[in-house]
Amino acid sequence: MNNVLAFASVLAVFTLALVQLVKNNINLPTNAVPFIGLGIGLLIGAAAYPFTDLGLTLRLWSGGLAGLSATGLFELAFNDRPGTTKK
Repeated sequence: MNNVLAFASVLAVFTLALVQLVKNNINLPTNAVPFIGLGIGLLIGAAAYPFTDLGLTLRLWSGGLAGLSATGLFELAFNDRPGTTKK
């Protein structure tokens, strides 16, 4: 479990960057952003096989945790307004 959490913390940086890129370029409802973060995290976790010896299931768990935590941390820190993401 420690490996999963350590890998998720590394993936969270990349996931946060990609989620913000999507939020700034696509008009999304704000309640869809966590789902986008989860999807991006899962994709990054699945694609990260050359960088870790974790199995696919554990990489997907790491990616999912990274996606949800990155989205939540950004929303908590910057308090986005309700509505849509692209202004």
